[in-house]
Amino acid sequence: MKIQKFGGTSVGSPQRMKDVVNLVRKNERSLVVLSAMSGTTNSLLEIADYYAKGNKDSASVMIAKLHAKYNQHIDELYSTSEAKDKTRQFLDGIFTKLLSYSKSAFTPQMQKEIVSFGEIMSTNMVANYFNEIGVKAVLINAFDFMRTDKDKEPDLHYLSEHIKPLIETNNDAQYFITQGFICLNHEDEIDNLQRGGSDYTASLIGAALKADVIEIWTDIDGMHNNDPRYVDNTSPVHQLYFEEAAELAYFGAKILHPTCVLPAKAACVPVKLLNTMEPEAEGTTINNAFLPHAIKAVAAKDNITAIKIVSSRMLLQTGFLRKVFEIFETFHTPIDMVTTSEVGVSMTIDNTDYLANIVDELKKYGTVEVDKEMCIICVVGDLRSENKGFESKITNALRNLPIRMISYGGSNYNISFLIQQADKQVALRALSEELF
Repeated sequence: MKIQKFGGTSVGSPQRMKDVVNLVRKNERSLVVLSAMSGTTNSLLEIADYYAKGNKDSASVMIAKLHAKYNQHIDELYSTSEAKDKTRQFLDGIFTKLLSYSKSAFTPQMQKEIVSFGEIMSTNMVANYFNEIGVKAVLINAFDFMRTDKDKEPDLHYLSEHIKPLIETNNDAQYFITQGFICLNHEDEIDNLQRGGSDYTASLIGAALKADVIEIWTDIDGMHNNDPRYVDNTSPVHQLYFEEAAELAYFGAKILHPTCVLPAKAACVPVKLLNTMEPEAEGTTINNAFLPHAIKAVAAKDNITAIKIVSSRMLLQTGFLRKVFEIFETFHTPIDMVTTSEVGVSMTIDNTDYLANIVDELKKYGTVEVDKEMCIICVVGDLRSENKGFESKITNALRNLPIRMISYGGSNYNISFLIQQADKQVALRALSEELF
């Protein structure tokens, strides 16, 4: 079976929903994971925010606007009154539910419930369109199989145990449709896999079902060798090793959610990144095939903060790094890059919610410096230590730029540079000229 995930842009209008159905029908059998229609999740978050602020009137206005938009979509998507009436009745129930939240005191759980309606609406609409044109498609509810444990991680055993019977029960169906992003938590409350979680949903399902391939359909023709927003004449990378894709996704390649790679890699299921607008384009295939002696791509991660702590009294003392890292752990702040010397350590973070607390704690152990508005430039490919020349070629491209940190050797597939964010475009262009 093939897993196909379509993002919000891919199902962003009635015509694009029809295009998605036509793409799916080219396969004998597949399970389709859908995001909410583009713009819907942001609208739902805004509605929830109005409720949180006690502004029920503005929430009602937003709900009415979104309801009118979806009613228009219904008229454009379906040709039969039966399909229109069936879908309208379902969506009316959703919007009635949205209005009913005005009668209750707002809670964080309410926001998760409100946001979940985006995927629920898009999957219902597409499933009804399949059936209107006479194609057997079964809508399976993500809440019946997608669940997180007490650590907020996907419960893989629960997923495998519950999704397989749903497929087997409807064995005569050609296509299955389900929601990305949303799930239940270990207390059976509505939850989600965070933004970008539809990729994660597709990867988790593909691993659980041992799918032939996981296709991630977006509006870009694969992962490019540099950021096309800043660099001209970039080109898609046609093949990536799983570790290379994970590095690029984490360090700024927005086409793929970083977590998507891990389940697919563990199950040895290839992932393809494809373009809904150009379905014939080759895109990018991510698998376990490693191409040696090649640099694949460059990515950049913005809004980085660097923190340096220097302490001569900690010279050669054991436990210094442990104490430093425990501070970040206490405040639930992941570290991106680390470099060390005899008397100090530099780290980067992209979540500054607890920056003041972290700095206060670090000052107990040494002098602390903070640099904001930084950027991590990541070069990915075969960067094993036995290779010669790649590192010098990369650093030569950046010879005219001030570099705050360099991280090399922690991975065989990545070398990263911390530079000022203002120098990002110059750095990306220089690396493209030197490497590609």
